[in-house]
Amino acid sequence: MSDTAPREASPSPWAAPSLIAVIFINMLGFGIIVPLLPFFAKSMHASPGQIALIFSAYAMGGFFGEPFWGRLSDRYGRKPLLISTITGNCLCYLALAFAPNVLAAFVIRFLGGLASGNGAVIQGYIADVTPPERRARMMSRQGAAWNVGMIVGPAVGGAFARTDAGPIGFRIPLFIAAGLSALAVLAIILVIRESRIRDQSISHRPSRWAAIGEVFRNPVIGRLMLLTFLVGFAFTGIESTFGLWGLARFGWGPRQISVCFAAVGAVAAVTQFFVTGPLSERYGEGRMLAIGMGMTVIGSAAQPFSTGLLTTTLLMCVTAVGQSVAWPNVGALISRTADPHRQGQILGLNNAAGAFARFVGPFCASQTFTWISVNAPFWQGALVVAPAILLALSAARRAPPRTVQGHVGEEEGAT
Repeated sequence: MSDTAPREASPSPWAAPSLIAVIFINMLGFGIIVPLLPFFAKSMHASPGQIALIFSAYAMGGFFGEPFWGRLSDRYGRKPLLISTITGNCLCYLALAFAPNVLAAFVIRFLGGLASGNGAVIQGYIADVTPPERRARMMSRQGAAWNVGMIVGPAVGGAFARTDAGPIGFRIPLFIAAGLSALAVLAIILVIRESRIRDQSISHRPSRWAAIGEVFRNPVIGRLMLLTFLVGFAFTGIESTFGLWGLARFGWGPRQISVCFAAVGAVAAVTQFFVTGPLSERYGEGRMLAIGMGMTVIGSAAQPFSTGLLTTTLLMCVTAVGQSVAWPNVGALISRTADPHRQGQILGLNNAAGAFARFVGPFCASQTFTWISVNAPFWQGALVVAPAILLALSAARRAPPRTVQGHVGEEEGAT
């Protein structure tokens, strides 16, 4: 299969890094809000189940948004879709600042997730302007930008949130997040060049539902989509209950949770910027994906034995390194396997699988947290991720070979 899609000629080597730098601004706003959400919902007297639903609403919106925006970006280009989706995200942050109750917060989060379901557009842009052998490196740097946002964002959110003031005490962090999204939109308009020409033939290609059946039958993409679901289910379940777990185990508030998130973000960012790309290029995406899954299992299974902030942070960092090593390789393997004219759609379907996992994961974790044990989400996460190790190795054995410097390399994982 030719790795050629309709695009502008001779993309600049700075095209992908420029987009990553701009998207970081928007990711910073996301980092401000996520650690505060359990406390924001709690200020509205939400139950653990309702808190999980507010987390899940964002993922539910992303489930519908990812394939839709990805498919549209294949046809109309990446830049207009980035502008429109990030603008929608900005408006949803403003609306959330004035949410009167839990139901309104749920609806706003759903719309925000729908608008923010543009991961496939970002990944598609990177795939458009980056040769296959370097996609894991660039996608890992996208992840690094995300995690730097999770370093700075929680510190900003924790500094400006006033948990004793009720819902109004969270307005300043939400205003800051909205302002950052608006700045990202302006930067995209002024700095980012379109990576594709319009591809009208996309209208004759399979519908979303036909494409789902097609990718599930694909021996590489189908396995990677299942892996994405399993890991997303486990990790977002842990993430959504982590604040409540810290409160129940150690009496922590937003500041301690923010410190932990910031440390995890720093470790993940360093791993993705300096480690993931070179290791994937040397040892193969599949092997590094399997190793990352193994580290995630170890970190999750050990967390219930934590004795305090230091131990918790160290174990969360083990999990974060595993995720950082793994996730960029999923996007790289899919972009190498998928029809290059439909990368946005296929990447969007994979991201939708992750979004669906982020919808059901927090709900299931809230139930095990409430009815079994405060440690149950960690055990649940380890058990669910373990099979993903085998899925990673199986997908890698079936993936098409990489082309490196004009030469076809050996098929990954072949024996």
